[in-house]
Amino acid sequence: MADPKRRPWLIPAIVAGTILVLGVGWLFWRSPTTNPSSGESSAKASDKAGKGQFGGKGGKAGAGKGGKAGAFSNASPVAVAPAQTRDVNVIQTGLGTVNALRTVTVKTRADGQLDSVPFAEGQIVKQGQVLAQIDPVPYQVALEQAEGQLARDAATLNNARLDLERYQTLLKQDSIASQQVDQQAALVKQLEGTVKIDQANLDTAKLNLSYTKIVAPIGGRVGLRLVDPGNQIHGSDSNGIAVITQLDPITVLFTIPQDVLPRVMQRLNSGDKPPVEAWDRENKQVLAKGYLATTDNQIDVSTGTVKLRAQFPNPQGQLFPNQFVNVRMTVYTLKNAVTVPTAAIQRSSTQGTIVYVVQDDDTIAVRPVKTGPAEGENTSIESGVKAGERVVTDGVDRIREGMKVEVAPPQGQGKAAPQGTPPQAGASPNGKKRYQDMTPEERDAAKQRRQGKQGSADKTAGK
Repeated sequence: MADPKRRPWLIPAIVAGTILVLGVGWLFWRSPTTNPSSGESSAKASDKAGKGQFGGKGGKAGAGKGGKAGAFSNASPVAVAPAQTRDVNVIQTGLGTVNALRTVTVKTRADGQLDSVPFAEGQIVKQGQVLAQIDPVPYQVALEQAEGQLARDAATLNNARLDLERYQTLLKQDSIASQQVDQQAALVKQLEGTVKIDQANLDTAKLNLSYTKIVAPIGGRVGLRLVDPGNQIHGSDSNGIAVITQLDPITVLFTIPQDVLPRVMQRLNSGDKPPVEAWDRENKQVLAKGYLATTDNQIDVSTGTVKLRAQFPNPQGQLFPNQFVNVRMTVYTLKNAVTVPTAAIQRSSTQGTIVYVVQDDDTIAVRPVKTGPAEGENTSIESGVKAGERVVTDGVDRIREGMKVEVAPPQGQGKAAPQGTPPQAGASPNGKKRYQDMTPEERDAAKQRRQGKQGSADKTAGK
């Protein structure tokens, strides 16, 4: 037998083994074999807790009768919206150019020196308003000359007529030859022609004098002055004095595809003029609302489009000639169409266009749909979804067919917060951030927190 002094590790090993045996025995003694209140064994209690937690048959977490995943604790939160019945306006958009209803270059019709230009650049002028004044003195002199010549020839004509009357009287008395009477009658006719020419010259002189005042042929906004006072101007000048554009009403030229033209012509031929809106370049503000006035008489074969002209009231000058605008024309209205938010429309590689429908038991059903025209944030559905059904608008990246989901409350609704606690911005009334206001990272974190709480509850039930 070996000497115990040569084995110094033996005594510590015996002491450690004794402590381990006592500890295991104490733990075993502390674990109850029965439930004092109900008399059930701990195994049965754990089995019941497990069944209550995991859903019975199948033994899978969150499974129901069929063993499908989808317990409320692990359900993915989603935002939904109901399919609604409404009228949908079929809108045709396009890029348009604003054109003045009428544009006139004001030119002189008389030659002379420009005395004054009594208008301000950019001024709104009325039809007939004086825009420029040419030196009238030469035309006044010409008018007086025409008046004098007319008076002289009129007096000569009057004298010839008196002589003709005398000759006719003498001819009746057989005192003169008839030839002399005929000559006097021809002289009267000649003088009458001369007087008419003089009268025409007088009218021309008056007209030329009136041209020394240049007036606005139309009402509108006058542009920049093209000629300064003191310059000699002529009727043959190409630039003119100024340009006037009629801004109210105003028109917009735009194009549409030739396939849309039959519906547009149908409305125009029936006397109904489709409404048209002009938006700014960023499609954020409506500049004017008008109607379709007419179409061009031929289609552009190079682009397959046709030009249309829309007319707009423009009292505030929101539209300006040569301005680019976005045009929205209502081609027709689809009555009582089933619509869903456009965010609910998804694309599938196998099923095409689909939506996720939340059924009455909060499970997901995938529905292939046929979409129709869209207006704003809504898209019409021709088949696949009925009015009143709930479609998923947010959270589709974490759901599948048959999965159970947790429907987030509508925006602005939630549990009541404790009295006196003001809600934070972007949070629901109970102080928590709404699901639809969360970022994808915040949603994943919230889901992990719910799963962690559920795991703790499962451990407590197992004990």
